[in-house]
Amino acid sequence: MTSAERSAPPRVADERTMLETWLDFHRATLALKCEGLDDKALREASAPPSELTLLGLVRHMAEVERNWFRRVLDGEQVEPIWYSREDPEGEFHFADGNTTEECFAIWREEIAKARTAAEGRSLEDVVPGPGGHDYNLRWIYVHMIEEYARHNGHADLVRERIDGATGD
Repeated sequence: MTSAERSAPPRVADERTMLETWLDFHRATLALKCEGLDDKALREASAPPSELTLLGLVRHMAEVERNWFRRVLDGEQVEPIWYSREDPEGEFHFADGNTTEECFAIWREEIAKARTAAEGRSLEDVVPGPGGHDYNLRWIYVHMIEEYARHNGHADLVRERIDGATGD
């Protein structure tokens, strides 16, 4: 896992820049929450009975990136990485044998593919999505920011339970 760097989003920018930089800020925040921990700590469910772990959150967000940008926005037919009908919470179960480095690499790869999927598209571009609803890229960006923000709050609590570390 590489060292995480995080830049504050601009206070004044056009809408697209604002959305993309806030999303990148939250992506980097999740990486920072995981920084400095070994494999065992990243897999520790520190608030029983919850199965929530920092590595599970990274894997979950890889799935979310994959779903909204590749499946929905790009219409790509890709299978889930870790979850299944039989194990809908599979990203939090580590029976697959993936190393921490592999999980982070998959997450970073999904982020890169998300950026590629959004490249050259307008915020107003509409695509069909789950439940027979239409979504535009603006909605996907806002949803992803919300998803990361919510889970970064979880990550903050999980990390604090592991070693007492707190912060933005």
